[in-house]
Amino acid sequence: MPDNMKTKPRTNCLQIRDACLWWFAALAAATLSAGDWPQYRGPNHDGISTETIRTNWSVEPPRQVWKVPLEPALSSFSVSGGKAFTMVRRPVDSGQQEFCIALNADTGAELWASVPLDIADYPNGGVGSDDGPRSTPSVDGDRVYVLTTYLRLYCLSVTNGAVIWSRDLVTEYGSTVILWQSAASALIDGDLIFVIGNAANQSLFAFHKSDGTEAWKGQSDVMTQASPIAATVAGVRQIIFFAQSGLVSVTPDTGSVLWRYPFPFSTATAASPVVGNDIVYCSAAYGIGAGAVRIIDSGSQLTANEVWRAPFTSMNHWATPVFTNGHLYGIYGHAGTAASLRCLELATGNEQWRKSVVGMGGVLFVAGHVLVLNEDGYLALVKPDPTGYVEVARFRALDGSQGSDPGLVRCWNVPAISNGRIYARSTTEAVCLDVADAAPSLKLNPALLSAGGTFRIFIGNEDGSPLDTNRVANIDILASTDLTLGLSGWIKLTNPIVVTNGQLQLDDPQSSNTTRRFFRVEERP
Repeated sequence: MPDNMKTKPRTNCLQIRDACLWWFAALAAATLSAGDWPQYRGPNHDGISTETIRTNWSVEPPRQVWKVPLEPALSSFSVSGGKAFTMVRRPVDSGQQEFCIALNADTGAELWASVPLDIADYPNGGVGSDDGPRSTPSVDGDRVYVLTTYLRLYCLSVTNGAVIWSRDLVTEYGSTVILWQSAASALIDGDLIFVIGNAANQSLFAFHKSDGTEAWKGQSDVMTQASPIAATVAGVRQIIFFAQSGLVSVTPDTGSVLWRYPFPFSTATAASPVVGNDIVYCSAAYGIGAGAVRIIDSGSQLTANEVWRAPFTSMNHWATPVFTNGHLYGIYGHAGTAASLRCLELATGNEQWRKSVVGMGGVLFVAGHVLVLNEDGYLALVKPDPTGYVEVARFRALDGSQGSDPGLVRCWNVPAISNGRIYARSTTEAVCLDVADAAPSLKLNPALLSAGGTFRIFIGNEDGSPLDTNRVANIDILASTDLTLGLSGWIKLTNPIVVTNGQLQLDDPQSSNTTRRFFRVEERP
């Protein structure tokens, strides 16, 4: 066969593979930049954002993208697919009702409101005229899920808010509604959605998110306002509920109990459990305190051993702390009393420091900082330093200027972070702030075919500037031969990376063994 006939197949293959590379590079940039915040306290239920945001607020303050009035609610935001979802209380002919609404994430304009989901009646007081729904919607693909104050679970269309399916836990299972009603948000993990429903022998529930059919139910634990979390502890994936009996951990697929931690109390709490390595933390206000339990895999079962208990002193009401580098950072106290931001060592429960804050609020962890939203609408960036309180920046995010009750500010929730923006709300208004990091975006540059028949990949800055070598350690390059496999089909390349001419260079030896190869680049914070 002539030499030119021998080389033609390799040339055609290179053209196809290059086209695939460029097409997917554009697709990946669009997909990965979305930075969805699809559930209460983020995609991993831990209040931790992996985004890199701007923290030099004294030089470049957060830029207000929009601020809009909202009807009352204590809900937070979920953000996905260019929409921001939350709950509100609105009047209808039959009285006050709870609604899920979707806002345009870029403008704040309301895109749709669901049908009335439940009565908006909060008879136990403690908030005021701006009382409203307590839970936060959960988003998954083209659907949004809502658990109402009176234990109705809805699956709605992301497109227009239409009801796809619903379950009424009170009517169907005999669940009872506790004082101050439910504030728990529905938890999505895998193909299931988890809620706590408060009925004899059927208080913990899992439903198939596709059609609402029951996956399992069980236990008789009395519910609290706390949202469950999903976590991998001691190597085992589990769903952890915080009930009035204490912590209850179950297997996601069957609901069988993995372990329990007795932590009895009878009053309300809305602070979720917090996982730090193999330790699980919980806390309740009204004189209860906090405790932590270490989960150990003994081979045949998981065991829970209490590592410390601090009655009365360390109390989270509904502000769930965040965990980083062995310490908890969160707002302690309860409504009507002096609140403080505190740092606790998770392994011992020892308090490292405290700083008075204005009322209740919420905390997240982002870009190496604790992000604090206090009751008066101020955002603060705080260093996670166990040796003392170090405030980096402060910004007034909400001031009541857009609400129906001018000057009323009550932020009893946690913000959301998505695509370089902070979404925060009070009971009367909401704001979107741009805090996107100014670092140039990464770009996959054209690959070259090396002499050995493998691809040589180049990664640089989108604007053509030299890549900062300090970013190299946080850059991952992944490859796949089949996009239909989803995330499981991507393999992180571990070949040596060379910095040359302001770009990263990596040779992919596996590319010589396949006819198609896709690449993507990710940068960790």
